[in-house]
Amino acid sequence: MQGGSSGIGYGLKYQARCISDVKADTDYTSFLTGTLSLKEENEVHLLRLSSGGSELICEGLFSHPNEIWDLASCPFDQRIFSTVFSTGESFGAAIWQIPELYGQLNSPQLERVASLDAHVGKINCVLWWPSGRCDKLISIDEQNIFLWSLDCSKKSAEVLSKDSAGMLHSLSGGAWDPHDVNAVAATGESSVQFWDLRTMKKVNSIEHAHVRGVDYNPKREHILVTAEDESGIHVWDLRKAKSPVQELPGHTHWTWAVKCNPEYDGLILSAGTDSAVNLWFASASPSDDKTSESPVESTRQRVNPLLNSYTDYEDSVYGLAWSSREPWVFASLSYDGRVVIESVKPFLPRI
Repeated sequence: MQGGSSGIGYGLKYQARCISDVKADTDYTSFLTGTLSLKEENEVHLLRLSSGGSELICEGLFSHPNEIWDLASCPFDQRIFSTVFSTGESFGAAIWQIPELYGQLNSPQLERVASLDAHVGKINCVLWWPSGRCDKLISIDEQNIFLWSLDCSKKSAEVLSKDSAGMLHSLSGGAWDPHDVNAVAATGESSVQFWDLRTMKKVNSIEHAHVRGVDYNPKREHILVTAEDESGIHVWDLRKAKSPVQELPGHTHWTWAVKCNPEYDGLILSAGTDSAVNLWFASASPSDDKTSESPVESTRQRVNPLLNSYTDYEDSVYGLAWSSREPWVFASLSYDGRVVIESVKPFLPRI
């Protein structure tokens, strides 16, 4: 797994666009991914990297009733995950549980734990509480943000609070701040909006057009990364958010997704509709450059922050996930249903 085109591949039967790290699995490096077929029965695949790191194994294959537009694994229970799905006419969201003895069953069925059924419009994503065990969830549709309380034992989800972004804003996704559990960033057509969950009100915004993806830096407070249609990738310090502290060129077509590494500060993945995944190293600001770096290395990072470009794809790449267990490993998913696992060990910055 030495970068370039040497990744470990796995093919899904149908088209797909979402993949998630199974953070709660501390024994294996594992991922969940779901398919996007309007006419066929869709599937959720539980994939695990072999102990030698040379093979991607399907540990579980489960049928899912509708096409999956968003999928996220529960951070504290490896058998629970959320999906946003479409019937072709309407959208829905639900929490699912993998059966305990799924490996011994002939055709294991997912158990629907709860439905997030308060939405009336197109649902975009479900966000899990960012750290530790908690029953709180967030769901975002085109106009509203909902805060939920999930009770798996009672198989129920209750709306705790909600608010609307307003008719002038169309929300498309979001991220939950791992440093402040009361703060959520929501992406829209012309801005990133920041919400305080205690009051369920918008408290700030970054006016920027066509943000496709957003992620917080888990290793550094106040740092946010955005993926944008034509202007690439921007790194923001939310304490002075009038302009980005760093701009990365992104992709030759739309930059669709960004993910900050869970362990290595400044390491960023991006995916785009140019059928590529790029690995970047970005310091939060010029003043934050590591003093231990040699002048040559520091200059190289400022001039060319692109560490590597992975081009072993034949379609747009929409899904990205770092492994929490092995943070030098990531999974990517292209629209044609191809999962690729790569290692970034050769490109890790000297920390």
